[in-house]
Amino acid sequence: MNDRLIIFDTTLRDGEQSPGASMTKDEKVRIAKQLERMRVDIIEAGFPAASNGDFDAVQAVAREVKDSTVCGLARAVERDIDRAAEAIKPAARGRIHTFIATSPIHMQNKLRMTPEQVLERAVWAVKRARQYTDDVEFSPEDAGRSEADFLCRVLEAVIAAGAGTVNIPDTVGYNLPHQFGGLIKTLRERIPNSNKAIFSVHCHNDLGLAVANSLSAVLNGARQVECTINGLGERAGNAALEEIVMTVRTRRDLFTCDTRIDTTQIVPASRLVSNITGFPVQPNKAIVGANAFAHESGIHQDGVIKKRETYEIMRAEDVGWTANRMVLGKHSGRNAFKQRLKEIGIEFKTEQELNSAFERFKDLADKKHEIFDEDLQALVTEENIEQENEHYRLVSLKVCSQTGETPFANVTVAVNGSEKQGSAPGGGPVDASFRAIDSIVGSGGQLLLYSVSNITTGTDSQGEVTVRLEKGGRIVNGHGADTDIVIASAKAYVNALNKLVVPVERTHPQVGTPI
Repeated sequence: MNDRLIIFDTTLRDGEQSPGASMTKDEKVRIAKQLERMRVDIIEAGFPAASNGDFDAVQAVAREVKDSTVCGLARAVERDIDRAAEAIKPAARGRIHTFIATSPIHMQNKLRMTPEQVLERAVWAVKRARQYTDDVEFSPEDAGRSEADFLCRVLEAVIAAGAGTVNIPDTVGYNLPHQFGGLIKTLRERIPNSNKAIFSVHCHNDLGLAVANSLSAVLNGARQVECTINGLGERAGNAALEEIVMTVRTRRDLFTCDTRIDTTQIVPASRLVSNITGFPVQPNKAIVGANAFAHESGIHQDGVIKKRETYEIMRAEDVGWTANRMVLGKHSGRNAFKQRLKEIGIEFKTEQELNSAFERFKDLADKKHEIFDEDLQALVTEENIEQENEHYRLVSLKVCSQTGETPFANVTVAVNGSEKQGSAPGGGPVDASFRAIDSIVGSGGQLLLYSVSNITTGTDSQGEVTVRLEKGGRIVNGHGADTDIVIASAKAYVNALNKLVVPVERTHPQVGTPI
């Protein structure tokens, strides 16, 4: 019988450390419920000590999730551990994940602690966490650049102190696969009590090797992988959950372990995370990219027609790609609308929220013939955006753009409920729209990213726009969708501006010591 490979998803914690990827409490709960539906073993919901907002989000996930373990991250300090314990208290199964750096460069230059002090603090942290739960995980941050002898000492001590899982992070994505796999093998062989803990890995993608390093570790005995949906994460990201799961599932000839993941939920999870964070998935992304199962070459097409396995090592439907389409229109009823949303994992807390979403659906149905599941995801996200950010609201937009003339935009924006009008010329209709909005709000933000993608196929498809703004060191993402690209762009810009005016309470985990 194959061993069990535990999937530890940190989309809500490490994934949120991507600049501009911050999620609201409700968004975190939505993603957590999808991860639970996908049968993820452990959901790292956040860093409770970072802020009251992070604490509330972890606690909300702990209340909602029943089938997955809910984990809170904590540095090896008393307040962090106590806050994590309180946040995960409502969970059916809770875990505290505590960590401290063990590499010479981190101990000397960041912590300013001696190796003996770090060892003592690591053991103390595990014992403190064990006062609250039997499920404690310990990570030696920057293990990939730590000295093997010291790592063995630390891990032996924390296992003896009660850590049931020891996680080996390649924090800066420095290792090569053969090195990292060899490190896992060495640690398991040299640590006397290694059989009393599950070995986990957490790899970053700075050199594009996060998945390769993680899989090499699994081949050398690691039985938990920490990963994120779409490979989301700080800097170049983390190991992508979908790639880890499908590699292990596809290459059964090499891996003697398997996950319990319901792979048909992978694509829905990918779409949800992309929709909420505003980070689009590149078309050629493995597993979840739009082109992952597309064939344009005549040779490939001929081979697939004759026998799918000639060019496809996985079935598209096994990871959630389907031709399923919601055939509802403006004459469809509320119950049919509600049922389809439920089937794709969207439920409303109140009848008022359902009614509001249904009105949006009717408006959309007037603009395009066929409504796809992706349209519904975008529709619900738009609904949440307007409910959560009402400092600025786009009321109306009129843009004139014609050959040989300078584009010009007139816009009406509600500022705290009071409507104000502005206008401006621009290099194009989108530029003019942004300038017109700025003439009202005077944000002073710098545009770092403007991205447009189609949600579905066809000329009547909704356009999905992501806008990234920076001001005073803060980076935020804005999201908007509409069948009119210019209106979608204005919505995304206003959404980003709303995030800029919200007071910042959250201390980014990177200010501490992220793994």
